[in-house]
Amino acid sequence: MASKTITVSVDADVEEKFRRTAKAVHGKKKGYLGKALTEAMKTWTKEREQTDTVAATLRMLEDGLDLGVVKYGERDELHER
Repeated sequence: MASKTITVSVDADVEEKFRRTAKAVHGKKKGYLGKALTEAMKTWTKEREQTDTVAATLRMLEDGLDLGVVKYGERDELHER
């Protein structure tokens, strides 16, 4: 997989905590920060996609689906004999 370089600005305290946690998980070897950031970005993206999917599904449920079903006013209409 190809790597890309990005430059971002983050709060100093968040960056410090992230670096500490990344070192603890991946060890202080070359690329530890990139590995941890890639992992965090994948997790965030997956969570966002799931949240968006759930929101879209809930909107569909709230809007209702027209399945072409005939609605009956009374039970006898359903079971005409």
